Amino acid sequence: MNEVAGQFSADWEPALTEAPRAPAFIVTLYGDVVEPRGGMLWMGTLIECCAVHGLNESLVRTAVSRLVGAGRLEGVRIGRRSYYRLSDAARDEFRDAARLLFSPVPAPDDWLLCLSDGLREADLPGAWARLSPNVAIAPNREDVAPLDGILMRAKHLDGHGDLRSLSRERWALDDVATAYESFVKRHSGLLERIDGGAHLSAAESLALRLRLVHDYRHAALIDPRLPRAAWPQDWPAERARKLFVAAYVGLSDRADAYVGAEFVNNDGMLMARNEETDRRLFQLKREAAA
Repeated sequence: MNEVAGQFSADWEPALTEAPRAPAFIVTLYGDVVEPRGGMLWMGTLIECCAVHGLNESLVRTAVSRLVGAGRLEGVRIGRRSYYRLSDAARDEFRDAARLLFSPVPAPDDWLLCLSDGLREADLPGAWARLSPNVAIAPNREDVAPLDGILMRAKHLDGHGDLRSLSRERWALDDVATAYESFVKRHSGLLERIDGGAHLSAAESLALRLRLVHDYRHAALIDPRLPRAAWPQDWPAERARKLFVAAYVGLSDRADAYVGAEFVNNDGMLMARNEETDRRLFQLKREAAA
């Protein structure tokens, strides 16, 4: 893997010219590559993979130490080698993120309202937003947890009030749009390279897929995924989603082959593919064909 470190230039691929933050990128690496293949990775492999993205060994070791301190990674020493896996709490969080990336819940049609005096001092979780001190609203999706209080289901009546302005204000949708637009700008050249038959090595394919996941994950995690009627004009979420799906599928054969050839865990090598990685790809291919 060392021979590919630092070979990506601005002329080759804009997505790889700016180094990511080490802790966040390590989280991406575990979510995309390591967790679906058992969860354990040798520190040496982690260092080599991060070097391709401009993260030196010192940065990686510091980031891993902080992730361990935060209870997100756990270390295992076997002989002279150190291996790291996700903690149980982080594993549950990763599963939720994986569902968002690989099998997202469709956009809802209506809303949830919660009425409770207890909302006055509460920090609202997830996609919930405050309408008044004792009223909160959220998109009515199966993955949105209800709040304690009187819960109602509501539907917006067309022609009554400016729902788009309300949603932009309450959920800071301008920030979400900026994240999606940045993702599209950074990765828009990928499909042309893939569809045009550009030669991408297995190492390059994995590097590009990791940055694709890293940038899309950032945007998708801050997206409240509201009903379509609340989307601002020219909402970029669908363009970003189509780019993510097509590029991930197009890069995965070679990227996964590289994982199977180069990534080391406590049992030897990570598998190139398994039931979980095949399931992810199947879901994305089905989405692309819909």
